[in-house]
Parts: sequence; structure tokens; C-alpha cells
Amino acid sequence: MPLALLALAIGAFGIGTTEFVIMGLLPEVANDYGVSIPTAGYLVTGYALGVMFGAPLMTVLGTKISRKRMLMLLMGLFIVGNLLSALAPAFSVMLIGRIVASLAHGAFFGIGSVVAADLVAPDKKAGAIAMMFTGLTVANVVGVPLGTLVGQSVGWRVTFGIVAALGVVGLAGIARLVPDLPKAEGVRLRHELAAFKNVQVLLAMAMTVLGFGGVFAAITYIAPMMTHVAGFADGSVTWLLVLFGLGMVGGNLVGGKFADRALMPMLYVSLGALAVVLALFTLTAHDKLLSAITIALIGALGFATVPPLQKRVLDQAHGAPTLASAVNIGAFNLGNALSAWLGGIVIAAGLGYTAPNWVGAVLATGALVLAFLSAALERRVGGPSTVVTGSAPAGQRAAVHH
Repeated sequence: MPLALLALAIGAFGIGTTEFVIMGLLPEVANDYGVSIPTAGYLVTGYALGVMFGAPLMTVLGTKISRKRMLMLLMGLFIVGNLLSALAPAFSVMLIGRIVASLAHGAFFGIGSVVAADLVAPDKKAGAIAMMFTGLTVANVVGVPLGTLVGQSVGWRVTFGIVAALGVVGLAGIARLVPDLPKAEGVRLRHELAAFKNVQVLLAMAMTVLGFGGVFAAITYIAPMMTHVAGFADGSVTWLLVLFGLGMVGGNLVGGKFADRALMPMLYVSLGALAVVLALFTLTAHDKLLSAITIALIGALGFATVPPLQKRVLDQAHGAPTLASAVNIGAFNLGNALSAWLGGIVIAAGLGYTAPNWVGAVLATGALVLAFLSAALERRVGGPSTVVTGSAPAGQRAAVHH
């Protein structure tokens, strides 16, 4: 794998850390600004919304410049946002800082996926995408726990200052290691938009929403589930999330490896197993050991779907994949928001803290059904899919085979 992937992974590590570390620092932030915990929660919501809307917006704005330069600008935006958060004199200013940082998130992973895939041979593309996403998964194992510890020990502002410094390292790495790949000749915004006319692109994005939504239906409510149902102490939740992160790292790498060999079978296995494990979590959540194992499995199976789904979008939007790739990153966050909302509804209905696991199982099953539907549609049009992206120039039109 090229060293350029390391630079992308470092950027992904910083982005993953800033996205999730705020959850462990909400009490400290709320106390410093004199706001309630629910109000401080807007820092999480605002970030998620920024990712959803920022992914297509920043990608469209970047169509006029090279992908390398856009990645560097996005890391610059990320640095500014985190510095603003670290120095914010008022809660409203910190919220603005969070939103500024979030605008870089979706476009970075979307454009980064395209760059990573372009750096390697065709049979290594999913593995390259997985390598970049390793930075995001490792952030949940190392960056988030350490950032939380630093924030609770010496102040949350220090945490965001360190994250900004990580952004500087990522920026330098991209500037030094990522080659200035030529832009696809003749591809315009209308060609990028044409990808959304392809039903296979839309099905892949729907799988992303439902599949990853299944993961976050359970993980969003992991703290009350583990303390009230499994009987863990409050302080144990951090280490349970580390287990989840370790599962993410392993699943991401395995998903990338096998997606290059058999993409759709990899999706069938990972989504099917995820649905089963989430359903079983309603039972295993009552036992400390079994719940810990299940949490790691959810992380592994959930992230095993990420490289194949991202590659699926790139393949189906071949010729003009950048915008579709970025929007698919937003789809992950849409899945997070949808599942958290649905999980809250079933808990509020009095069904208990394990009820979101059933929500997750249903969502993952829905993603599996869509995967079978997608494959069936491919077979109906003549076996291996032949995809032409909208009205892309003749030189950019290509058949994609699976």
C-alpha cells in the first residue's frame, strides 16, 4: 500500500477523534459554559448535520480544483474549526467551531476514498479504502479514550487543541505524500449529479443508511444498557467502547480484504450476521461477558460493511464518483441520526433499554434485503453490471464488472 494512504489515515484519525470525543466531554463543556447537558448535546447534533450537508456542498465547491488540493483545504478547514472550538469564549462560538470542522468530514472521506482507490490496482481498491478508514476506527480505540482522559484531567480545550495539531500533521502528510492526480478530463458537476440517476448508487446509499443505522441503534444507548441491564459500573463504559472500537478496526480491515475478492457476498455475510448479533444482544445484554463480546462483534460486523459499500458506490458511479462517494459518507450520519431517534422512541415507549437492539436488527435486515435486491437487478440486466454514468464524456464512460 502506498505511503499516501498513511497521510489519509492520519487525517481520518483526527476527524474520527473530534467527532466522537465530544460525547465523553459533554459534562465538562456544559459546566464551563453554564448550559444544560441537553443543550451541550447540540454540539453532537450540529456536527452530524454539518457532515450531512457539508459533504455534497464542499464536494461541489471543490470540483474546480485537484483532489489533492481539495483534501488540503478540507484539512485546513478542520484545523480552523477545532482551534475555534478550543478557544471559544461562548457556547455559541464553540457550536460554530464544531460545524466548521464538520464541513470537512464528509468531503474528506468521500474524496479520500476516490484518491485511495486511484492509488492502487483495481483488485486492491476496497483494501485501500479500508486502509484510510483505519484511521477512523483507530480513533475510537486510541484517540477518543485518550482525548476524554486529557479533557477530564487538564481541560477539554486542551483536547481540541491536540486534535487541531493532528490536523496539521495530516495536512503536512497530504502535502508531502499524496500525488497530485490529474482530474478526470471533461467531468463536470452535471456528470457527478447524473450518478444519482443510477438506481444501484441509490440502493448502495440506502444500504449504508440502514446497515450502519443498525449499529448505532444499539451503540447510542450502550451506556444505560450496560449500567442498568448488564450491571457494569459507569466507569466501565469507556472500556466497552474501546472493545467496540477494536471490533471496528478488525472488521474494517477484513471487509476491505474480502470485498476486493467478492463484494456482494461480503455484504450478505456481514449484514446478515449483524442482524442476528443485534437481535441476540437483547439476550446477551444481561450478562457482562457475553455483552462485552457482543459489543466487539457489532463493531466488527458493522464496519465490515464500510469498505464494500463505499467501493460499491465508487464502482456504480464510475467516471464521476466524487460527489456520490461524499454523499455516501453523509448517509452514514443519516443512519446514525435515524437509528438514535428510533431507539429513543422504543425506550420512551417503555420497552426497556435493550429495545433499540431490535430496532438495529430490523434496520440491518432491511439493508440485507436491499443487497439481495441490488444483486437481482444486476442479474436481470445481463449478469455483471455495465454502468454508464449519466452523460459523462465518452472518454470517461466505462463498464464496471463485478
